[in-house]
Amino acid sequence: MQGTICGLFHYPVKGLSAQPLDMVDLVAGQGFPFDRVFGFARPDSGFDPENPKPLPKTKFVVLARDAALATLMTHFDPQTGCLKILKQGKTYQFDLAKPEGRMDAAALLTEHLAFPADMQPTLYSADPHRFTDVSVVSPAMMNAVSLINLDSVAAFSETLGYHISPARFRGNIHFSGLPPFSELDLTDRILEIGDVRLKVVMRTKRCPATEVDPVTGARDHDVPSLLRAHYGHSDMGVYAEVQRAGRIRPGDALRLL
Repeated sequence: MQGTICGLFHYPVKGLSAQPLDMVDLVAGQGFPFDRVFGFARPDSGFDPENPKPLPKTKFVVLARDAALATLMTHFDPQTGCLKILKQGKTYQFDLAKPEGRMDAAALLTEHLAFPADMQPTLYSADPHRFTDVSVVSPAMMNAVSLINLDSVAAFSETLGYHISPARFRGNIHFSGLPPFSELDLTDRILEIGDVRLKVVMRTKRCPATEVDPVTGARDHDVPSLLRAHYGHSDMGVYAEVQRAGRIRPGDALRLL
């Protein structure tokens, strides 16, 4: 089987918007560069940046619980360390290399989400730690990349009779050309994209974050329940580990070995 890479994305700040990428250089055993390298931890999270340990998503500000995050358009520049947040037509800039920049970004989130002052989160990073949902599974899974088969999302939409945006699933790699949902049966199989080889390691079980419209922030469709009702599971997409390094771009062929 062969497909085509349709889009590449990373999410520098856990819970905030996707950033499309023109190309990605992948390293064996590592995830997408600058993917989920920051996280807004809740006051009771217990996260220690000096001794980072994976924590469940409930310890962070995320779409599953805070749907209004979707109405913020964000962009992080790895070169400058600047995070831009577009909120209600106004752009705010924060230097995440400085403690005051992180505090100001957290204050903006607190105001936007109508948190009480004592619930203001703390923006953390702890390289090489990643704030991925599956970091709690294992160190290797912390660095897994997520793949979404656009043909599966299209088939799901057709079954429902209305459009479900692939953006709800917050994947790193969007591809097409494989039969709908065939990716769910590829655990332990190898995918090749140019020089890169990925080993599929796990299906992606979907959480309440997918209920949220990625533009309006409305919690409008219970995607996990809809998947279970129509397919008997709540999975969409797969996780894979990078086994061989290389550069990938949209338009590249994806081959099943």
